[in-house]
Amino acid sequence: EYGVFTNIGEKKTAEFYFTTIPYPFAMSVKIGVLALQGAFIEHIKKLKLLGVQAFEVRTPAQLEGLDGLIIPGGESTTIGKLAEETKLLAPLKNFTLKKPTWGTCAGLIVLSNKVNGQKEGGQPLIGGLDVEVDRNYFGSQIKSFEAPLSESSEITDKSLESYNAIFIRAPCITHVGDGVKTLATLKDSGEYGPKVVAVVQNHILATAFHPELSQDLRLSLIHI
Repeated sequence: EYGVFTNIGEKKTAEFYFTTIPYPFAMSVKIGVLALQGAFIEHIKKLKLLGVQAFEVRTPAQLEGLDGLIIPGGESTTIGKLAEETKLLAPLKNFTLKKPTWGTCAGLIVLSNKVNGQKEGGQPLIGGLDVEVDRNYFGSQIKSFEAPLSESSEITDKSLESYNAIFIRAPCITHVGDGVKTLATLKDSGEYGPKVVAVVQNHILATAFHPELSQDLRLSLIHI
């Protein structure tokens, strides 16, 4: 079951997640956000809004004692190389094997087992998520867009009904392994849909979009 608390993902209406902030159950949770590059500050702000104890992670020692981890959007090649240079790559691999980890956009890429469209020379990956992704599938920064998601029938207890996702130079999940469940797809919008954009594999959550930029808190609640 994904998440630090197994009961948080119970299916509820969207309105439920906007009623009581901060959430009392969240105050004992310690979530780290990989802070080497990218949108880590936005994730920290969202976690603190929920009442979570949030920590920036830049060293292996800062992973100790955490209940979960977020790998933010940014530039996946840069994140991977900085993790390698700071000797964080192996500790991150060990952490994600055992504890809840959420990768958003670039975070999805570095968690994936197979990545298409890598820069020349390749890029360091944490891996562990049995999916194949295409980098920059939806185009360059100027092609960023917002679009509603469709819920998957594979996971019925975590509602993303009417969730409006923000895609910024986003990847796409082009193949899903046997142990991976689809959480949401992008609704058919011409050339881009339907496409898998959110998955769960045991304790790993991954999204191709940027929930930290949305006012919708549901994915943050699923994580904690």
